[in-house]
Amino acid sequence: MDLPFDVVGLGAADHPTEGEQAPDFRRPLVTDEFWEDRALSELTAEGPVLLVFHPMDGAFPATYMYNELRDRAVDGEIRVVGCSVSSPYEHKTLIEDREFDVAVFSDPKNGVAEQYDVVHDLDGMTGVAEPRPAVFVVDEERVVRYAWVAEEWPEFPDYDELEAALDEV
Repeated sequence: MDLPFDVVGLGAADHPTEGEQAPDFRRPLVTDEFWEDRALSELTAEGPVLLVFHPMDGAFPATYMYNELRDRAVDGEIRVVGCSVSSPYEHKTLIEDREFDVAVFSDPKNGVAEQYDVVHDLDGMTGVAEPRPAVFVVDEERVVRYAWVAEEWPEFPDYDELEAALDEV
């Protein structure tokens, strides 16, 4: 198949896996109304969370991931929370454009992606990185119940498998 882009191998990642504790962090969390500093542990105290790492807002993987989750009505099953290097202003636009009940952590220095070992250094751009696509289902105790991390770009989770994991939380 002749693709209009290169498929890039991302290599192995030492990310949290099922049964491990998800790293906690505090960053600005953007909703459709406002943003404020929140910690992942504050969100999981309210119930399980689907944590979605995605490249910069506006990149087709972010659009595709949120459209797929929206079309499957995943937000009715669990709180969906994204994380990306984009600014809160860009997240507001992403949320409005996707018409999806999601909140997104703004992580401009990519520190959360580093904690989760899902960093993707952009080729030929010294010092520029973003999260690789990844999803983590995290329960009320911050235990990872499901983990998927891209091994190449672009790559997306098996959404049927993700839905099955959500049914078990």
